[in-house]
Amino acid sequence: GWREAVAAAAAALQAGGLVAVPTDTVYGVACLAQDSAAVRSIYSLKGRNGAKPLAICLGDVERLYRYCHVNVPDELLRDLLPGPVTLVLERSEELNKDLNPFTSLVGVRIPDHPFMRDLARACPGPLALTSANISSQGSTLTVLEFQDLWPQLSLVVDGGPIGDTQSPECRLGSTVVDLSVSGKFSIIRPGCALMPTVDILKKKYGLIPESS
Repeated sequence: GWREAVAAAAAALQAGGLVAVPTDTVYGVACLAQDSAAVRSIYSLKGRNGAKPLAICLGDVERLYRYCHVNVPDELLRDLLPGPVTLVLERSEELNKDLNPFTSLVGVRIPDHPFMRDLARACPGPLALTSANISSQGSTLTVLEFQDLWPQLSLVVDGGPIGDTQSPECRLGSTVVDLSVSGKFSIIRPGCALMPTVDILKKKYGLIPESS
């Protein structure tokens, strides 16, 4: 059942493992963000360039304040999260120094997916989260699409197909938006929720797009 899956995934993460998880956009691989060895394992699993940052995943907006310096209204956070958006903010001292040591920023995800939120709440700190694929290959919408990674994972949580596996739009992943500069925003990755996200930032909160 659901509770058993959450408990098994949380136990695997706390033992330093990597767990494949369904999210509201594509399948992801998670580890504990505060576990430096597990973070290194995610990079090696994906063959990911060490200079590409990992996002953190939390279960609730309230927890974001512990790991980030927030310079936007709380209501703005709640308009976008939980949802298919990654918000990039200044990181706080609480976050593991070995996670993205090359930048003072961190992307935060609160997926609109009940399993992911329950799992994040069941873990002591934030999760590091990235897509379940080899770097530069397509995002995955079913667990079979990344079966070549299974041997290196402690657990694979099968949440069924995510979205329409025939639709390229479904593989775009989250919209990544930098909110670290007060009064401005910049789109780092258009992702699957670009228009509604930009709409909220501009119309409701009057933020100005930074010229890319």
